[in-house]
Amino acid sequence: MSADVSRRRFAKLTGLAALGVAAGARAAENEKSASTDRHLPAPFPKDFLWGTATSSYQIEGAVNEDGRGKSIWDIFSHTPGKIEDGSTGDRANEHYHRYKEDVALIRALGVTAYRFSIAWPRVFPDGAGQPNPRGLDFYDRLVDELLANGIEPYATLYHWDLPQALQDRVGGWSSSDTSKAFADYAAHVAARLTDRVKNIFTVNEVGRFVNFGYGWGIDAPGLKLPAAQLNQARHHVALAHGLAVQAIRASGRAGTRVGAAENIAACVPAIATPENIRAAESATRELNAGFLGVVLEGRYTEGFLAYAGADAPKFTAEELKIIGTPNDFVGLNIYAPQYYVTASDSAPGFHVLPFPTSFPHMNSEWLRVGPEVIYWAPRLAAKIWNIENIYISENGTSSEDKISADGQVYDLDRIMFLRNYLSQMQRATAEGVPIRGYFLWSLMDNFEWIFGYGKRFGLYRVDFETQARVPKLSAAFYRDVVARNAIGG
Repeated sequence: MSADVSRRRFAKLTGLAALGVAAGARAAENEKSASTDRHLPAPFPKDFLWGTATSSYQIEGAVNEDGRGKSIWDIFSHTPGKIEDGSTGDRANEHYHRYKEDVALIRALGVTAYRFSIAWPRVFPDGAGQPNPRGLDFYDRLVDELLANGIEPYATLYHWDLPQALQDRVGGWSSSDTSKAFADYAAHVAARLTDRVKNIFTVNEVGRFVNFGYGWGIDAPGLKLPAAQLNQARHHVALAHGLAVQAIRASGRAGTRVGAAENIAACVPAIATPENIRAAESATRELNAGFLGVVLEGRYTEGFLAYAGADAPKFTAEELKIIGTPNDFVGLNIYAPQYYVTASDSAPGFHVLPFPTSFPHMNSEWLRVGPEVIYWAPRLAAKIWNIENIYISENGTSSEDKISADGQVYDLDRIMFLRNYLSQMQRATAEGVPIRGYFLWSLMDNFEWIFGYGKRFGLYRVDFETQARVPKLSAAFYRDVVARNAIGG
C-alpha cells in the first residue's frame, strides 16, 4: 500500500472515529480494561453525566430576528477596538437556524447532556416589562430536538448578554433593579420550559463578567468602576441569583433543580502536605467570598469584609437570607489554577506563590496547564461548603487547530490537555468527591468574546465563511472517554 493511500485511509478512519462509529462496539471491553488496570483509579460512577456546552451570544447569530433586543455585547462588539479581530456575534455559528444540525453533532459525541444559555434580550427585549411572545420559541424547538435525541437540556439563564436597555436605564448590575428584573425573567422561563428542562444554571462566571466588564473595562459593558461600586455590582448579581432560585421554585415544575456556575478562584496546595492543604482550604474560602461564598454561606466572611473595608458592599439581613437560598447543585468552571498556595504563620494563614514566566500554558496565554486543579478545586469546595452535587460546568482549551493536508485537524495539544485533566477528575470521583457530571467547553468553535474568532475551543472546527462543521481528532478522543466512562491507559 502506498504512503498516499495509507494517509487517505487513516484520515477516513479518523473522521469515522470522531463521529463515534465503532466506538460503541468497544465500550464494554474498554470499560472492563479500565476497571481492571490496577494503575488507574476506578471508572467514573455509572450514572456520571457527560456533556458539552455553548452560550447564546457566542453561537446563535440572528441578532435582529423574532423580536430580539440588543445586548451589551451587541453594542460592545460593534465598538471599534474592543474585539481583537474586529468581529461581532451578529452571525456567529448561525445556530439559531442550524440547531438541528448541531444537535446531531452533540449526539455523535455520545454524550447525554447539553448546557446552553438563553438570551435574555430575546425574552425581554427591554430587560423587563412585557415579554416578547416569540422570545422562547427557539428554545422550545431546541429543547424538543435535544430530548428527541436522548440529550438532557441544562439551561443557563445568564451567560453575559445583559439587555442593553437595562444597562442604559439603570446601569445594569450597578442597580438592584436589574436583580429584580432577572428574577422576573427567571420566573417566565421556568413557567414555560420546566415541563422539559429540569436543571437550570442561574448565572455564569460572576468572577469574570463583573470584574472584566465593570471593573477593568475589558468586557461588555466596558466600565471601570471604583472598588466600592464594583463590590456593590457583584452583590447585586448574588442577589439576582438568590431571587432567581426562589422565582424558579415558585414558577417552575416541581423537581426543577437550580444552581449557579462560577469560575471558582481555584487554589491548589503547591505541595500536598497537611499544612498546605489546610492553607488551600482557607484560601479557597476567602478568595471566593465575594460571590460563591456568600451564596453558599448566606454571609460574607469577616476576612472579606475587613479586606474591603469602606469599599465593602452595602446589604441587609433580608438580602443575605435571599442570597443564601439553598441550591440543588453547584457548577464549577475550571480551566487553570489561579493560585498555588503554601501555609503561612501570619494572617490570613496562606501564602500565594508567584507564577514563573516559564509556567506552561495552552494556546490561550491565560490558560496555564495545571491538571491537578480539577481535582483540588472541587475537593476543597465540597469540604468547605458541604456541597453534595458538583458539576464541572466548563472545562476545555483553545488550540492552534491547523488543517492538515489531508483535511483533518489533529489537535493533539487539546487531547493532551483533556487526558490529563480528566484523569485528575477521575481520581477525584474515585475518592468520593461529589462531581456528578462534566460539560466540555466547547461543542464547536465560536465567537470567543474579546478574541473574536481567533481562539478555537471546539471539538468541531467551524469554517465561519461556509459554516461547515468538521470533527477534530479530540472529538474522537472525547467520544472514546464517554464510551469507556473512564480515561484509558
